[in-house]
Amino acid sequence: MDYNRWEVKLSLLLVSSLTIASMITISSSLPDMSRDFAGYPNGQTLVKLSLSLPALFIALTAILAGKFIDRKGRKPLLGLALLVYAVAGSSGYWLDNLYGVLAGRALLGISVGITMTIVTTLVADYYQGVARQQFAGLQIAVMSLAGILFISLGGWLADIRWNVPFLLYLYALIILPVALRFIQEPPPAAAHAQPGAAAPRVPRVIWLVFASVMLMWILFFIIPIQIPFYLKSLGVEKNSMIGLAVASSTLFSAVASFFYARLKARLSFAQLFSMGYGLMAVAFVVVAMAHSYALVVCGLLLAGMGMGLLIPNANVLVMQLAPPAVRGREIGKLTTFWFLGQFVSPLILLPFINSFSQETVFTGIGWITGILCILFLLSARLWKPAG
Repeated sequence: MDYNRWEVKLSLLLVSSLTIASMITISSSLPDMSRDFAGYPNGQTLVKLSLSLPALFIALTAILAGKFIDRKGRKPLLGLALLVYAVAGSSGYWLDNLYGVLAGRALLGISVGITMTIVTTLVADYYQGVARQQFAGLQIAVMSLAGILFISLGGWLADIRWNVPFLLYLYALIILPVALRFIQEPPPAAAHAQPGAAAPRVPRVIWLVFASVMLMWILFFIIPIQIPFYLKSLGVEKNSMIGLAVASSTLFSAVASFFYARLKARLSFAQLFSMGYGLMAVAFVVVAMAHSYALVVCGLLLAGMGMGLLIPNANVLVMQLAPPAVRGREIGKLTTFWFLGQFVSPLILLPFINSFSQETVFTGIGWITGILCILFLLSARLWKPAG
């Protein structure tokens, strides 16, 4: 099987595009959802939780999915997961009950936990070295561009009614036949652990990568959760404008990801982590100081650039550190920490938002990411050089 065929790459990219779309498509709907579900106990908190609830179930599912695909293969679960994605994701359009919407979001998370673990593991299986770095950057760029498309469409559709953006999840039904046709199982010797064989050792530094991934999503995920409310407080009323603002960070995430392979050829993993966190630090300070729509968007652009470097950097490093026999398991862990960070983000940050001004919280996040920038820069010599 020639994994460099455009049909194979397109199939991987299409499945990858579902990941970010699963989370932020309904971001612009949150204020109107909060109004319609105000009669529920803790209605506003539950509505905000609906954005990140899939992340919890992605986190719970990914490790199990990783172990399964190491033993049984990459492809068996893919078709079922895509079907569940379409049905569960679109259920929010048909249901006018907050608890039903939350249940649909949970099932959506289970499907994404499976699809993302499979597709990221396949990227590691199919490609090596520079080709892997290039495709990992392209993968995150396409995911980001899909996020722009879906959150922009979500903002426009939310002006019709808050539940209409849920119909966008039916997009998975278009991807399903393409993925089943062109995504192929790697050779067993390269993909699966041998029964009874001792699990190969995985470098302990991989846990530092997992922790960094979780922390960066805890901090970054305040953007789709809180920025819609922040912009409302600045007098921005149109949901489509809010959607475009949040999408702007995703646009520049795509731009940075396109250039990831070129930067990786010159910089170490630690230096790229430092650069990404540095951009985020400046971004959140700008947002904190902004009193206009334009300045908030400027801050979001910088935050997106930072994440556009951090995400492929973490993915490629885990691919490099994980032995092929347990690659699915380790990438499952990466997926778990990624989305666990998204889920706990509102649980950790909302109490601060309720106790302090939004500007103070954004400034605090700027300080935290600035410290992380310095720590990774100082530790750069302790890491292996790019290769």
